[in-house]
Amino acid sequence: MIPIIRPALDETEVAAAARVLNSGWITQGPEVAAFETEFAALVGAPAACAVSSCTAALHLALLAVGVRPGDEVITVSHSFIATANAVRHCQATPVFVDILPDTYCMDPGQLEMALSPRTRAILCVHQIGLPCDLNAILAFARPRGIAVVEDAACAVGSEILLEGAWGKIGGRGGDMACFSFHPRKILTTGDGGMITCQDPQQAARLKRLRQHGMGVPDTIRHHASEVIFESYDEPGFNYRLTDLQAAIGREQLKKLPYILERRRQLAQNYRRLLSAIPGATPPGEPPWAHSNFQSYCVRLPPGTDQKKVMQSLLDHGISSRRGVMCAHLEPACADLPRRLPLPQSERARDETILLPLYHELEPSTQERIIEILRAACTRQ
Repeated sequence: MIPIIRPALDETEVAAAARVLNSGWITQGPEVAAFETEFAALVGAPAACAVSSCTAALHLALLAVGVRPGDEVITVSHSFIATANAVRHCQATPVFVDILPDTYCMDPGQLEMALSPRTRAILCVHQIGLPCDLNAILAFARPRGIAVVEDAACAVGSEILLEGAWGKIGGRGGDMACFSFHPRKILTTGDGGMITCQDPQQAARLKRLRQHGMGVPDTIRHHASEVIFESYDEPGFNYRLTDLQAAIGREQLKKLPYILERRRQLAQNYRRLLSAIPGATPPGEPPWAHSNFQSYCVRLPPGTDQKKVMQSLLDHGISSRRGVMCAHLEPACADLPRRLPLPQSERARDETILLPLYHELEPSTQERIIEILRAACTRQ
C-alpha cells in the first residue's frame, strides 16, 4: 500500500526519546522549553508555547485574543472540524465565509459580508500548506480592531510575502499562529501543537493556561532551594506537551529543510505528470506564497465521480483522501447560522482528492499513481 503520508522518523528520534526516559523527567520540562525556543527561531517569532494538540492551540489562542461567550469569529467551513470546534469551545459562534477556488483558502472579499457588531476575531486557515491571503485579511482586520488568529495546522515551513518581505508562516502576520504535529503533518511529535505569538507576555499567559492556570511551573518548584506554593489566578486547562514529544520534535526540526525541499520537488513532478490528464487541475500557488505541500490536492476533471476514482486507486494499493471537509455540512454544525452560501467550499470537497506525498516517495511511484488516476478518470 502506498500511504497518503509517511512520517520522517528514524533512529535519531528513538535516541531522543531514550535520552528523555533516562533523564527521569518525562512530562513538560526542559525539552519542551528548548523545543519552543527552537521553533520560534525557525519561523522568526518572538515567542512560542507548546501544547497537546493544534485544537488546544486554537482554543487557547482564541481565548488569549479576547474571544468570549456570545462573540462571533469569522472563519472557513472548508477545514477540519477542529477549526469550528475551537470557536465553539470558547462559547462563541463560527461565521463561515467561502474559499477561493484556486487556493482553497479564505476569500477575503467576503469578510465585509460576514462582519457584525459581535465579530471579535478572524480565524483564517492556511489550507493544505498554502498560505492564505494574509495581506488582505490583515488590511481588513487591523483598522477595525479585529484579532487575527492563523490556523497553521498544515503550514509549518510555508512562506509568504507579507508587507514586502518574505517570511515563514508564524513569524509575522496575525496575533497568533497555531501548528499541528499530528502524524499526518510534515513535522510530527505523535500528536501535539504549537502557538507562536508576537507578544512574549501573551506567551507567558498561554503557558499558564495550558497548565491549569498554575502561576509557578513545576519545573521551578522542583529545582527550588526553598519551599514554593503555587497559585491559580484564572481557570486553565491540561494542554501540556511532554518532554518525550518535544525531544522528538527537536529532531524533526533538524530534518525540516530537507523535507520541505524534497516535497516541493515532488510537487513539481506531480504538476508535470498531471498534464497527461485532460481537465485535471493541480493546486494553485500565488507568486506571494510558497507552499510546503503538506497535501497534494488535485481537482478532478469535470463530471468525474470522486468516490469511484478513489476506489480505483485503493484497488491498486494507493491511498487517497477526499477533498477537505466542510464543517457546515456535518451534523455537529447543523445548528450554526448560515449567512453566506458556500458553493466553492462544497465544490472543493466534492471535486478534489489528495494524493500520496511524503519525502521518500519515488518519482517512479508518482508516475504509477498518475497513470492509474488517468485510467480511472478516463473510464468515467
